[in-house]
Amino acid sequence: MFVDSGRFQLEVLDIAPQVFGLPPIVLLHEGLGCVAMWRDFPHALAAATGARVVAYSRYGYGQSTPLPAQVRNVRNVQFMHEEALETAPELFETLGLEKPFLVGHSDGGSIALIHAATFPGAVSGVVAMAPHCFVEAISVQSIVAARSAFETTDLSARLGKYHRDCAATFYGWNDVWLSAGFRTWNITKLLTTIACPVLAIQGENDEYGTMAQIEVIASQIRSAQLRKLPQCGHSAWKDAPETVTAEIANHFLYCIQK
Repeated sequence: MFVDSGRFQLEVLDIAPQVFGLPPIVLLHEGLGCVAMWRDFPHALAAATGARVVAYSRYGYGQSTPLPAQVRNVRNVQFMHEEALETAPELFETLGLEKPFLVGHSDGGSIALIHAATFPGAVSGVVAMAPHCFVEAISVQSIVAARSAFETTDLSARLGKYHRDCAATFYGWNDVWLSAGFRTWNITKLLTTIACPVLAIQGENDEYGTMAQIEVIASQIRSAQLRKLPQCGHSAWKDAPETVTAEIANHFLYCIQK
């Protein structure tokens, strides 16, 4: 379905709860993700927790309002802050999502952390999967490689199955990450204001970031729990779906009992 968030028309998957009275779970996708690219993961979380599960495609992704045709230099280096502080709250209000439990992957994990840090009393819990807290060389190298793949392989065709304008989606993400202004992007100090329980998950073979990304979360949030998963890359929820679903369900239970 589509929801008018106020500024954009956003593609939304909204799975009804099996158990009422639980906080809703909101999925925040990665830099090239969207609702459809979560596959059956939202339904697995709904089955494991009984909660209402909502996933949405951010502005410029999936079937949501696309980015402008002239995409270069359109996205601000603070795009994750804009999502966390403006678009997400608008959508939460529109859908009646009170004290959501945020599950974010990659850029979505960063957005979840920024939102929880800015609105500390409005979030039930956070699961950050392979989040970015600062920019690492390995991230830049992999994003350069992604650009090459988009321009020389069938990656653009594969992404085109999911995004209304896959070139705008890709360059809207890639150009920002490779811009000089983004090199100093850092949310480490912001993490200290997070009041809800945080679980950070990262694959040991993550090609977009080292364990320093989640270790810095533990250094700023003493109660944060870390899960380092062997034989998993950047998308641990795809590489080890049963393990990740169980970890999230356990953290959700902990948060609602706290």
